[in-house]
Amino acid sequence: MQTESASTMSSLIDLSHEIGHGTLTYKGLPAPIICDFLSRQASRDIYEAGTEFHIGKIEMVANSGTYVDSPFHRYADGKDLAELPLESLVDLPGIVVDATRAGTSLNKHVFESCDLKGRAVLVRTDWSRHWGADQYFESHPHLTEDAAVFLRDAGAAIVGIDSYNIDDVSGRTRPVHSVLLASDIPIVEHMTNLGAVPAGAAFRFHAAPVKVRRFGTFPVRCYAVADV
Repeated sequence: MQTESASTMSSLIDLSHEIGHGTLTYKGLPAPIICDFLSRQASRDIYEAGTEFHIGKIEMVANSGTYVDSPFHRYADGKDLAELPLESLVDLPGIVVDATRAGTSLNKHVFESCDLKGRAVLVRTDWSRHWGADQYFESHPHLTEDAAVFLRDAGAAIVGIDSYNIDDVSGRTRPVHSVLLASDIPIVEHMTNLGAVPAGAAFRFHAAPVKVRRFGTFPVRCYAVADV
């Protein structure tokens, strides 16, 4: 989708997966159940002839589809979704870091040549091509602890990745979550379509979840607004 002003044209680039009934995002967590609370047929008994509505119902864990992690996801005293300032989630200058040839463990060297201060740092691995397949859950690209420390110290505003998890899940620690969320740097996981952001183009990033109190994670429709 493109929007145009008097002097520039911008392209809206969707960076989110769809959530459907039975969509499995994270191994070991239940898939969403999507159904009718009030069907159109049932609504005909409530409204005048020719007037009908649908009210849907969804039961799902917070870690479904493409989602944002707030500090509360990791820390009991961290900011929850309702406490995250909009400035940390939307209208941020963005940078896509191409890590498609950097292997599985992405260390600080992937980011050393990049200007990250105040930016949404989106790590492109193209692992999202396996979304919906068993391979998505196995041996996924992830950041290392030294990469997280580098991103924090370089002033990254929010960090996203188009992979199964920003951390290595083979063990029981999650150092990348721990480092970034301790510094109030939100994390976006299970992104997609990062290759559609034009290389070198200036863009703004948006990833606002609903404003839920005492909740650490929620799906987002994240997107880039790129100058073309």
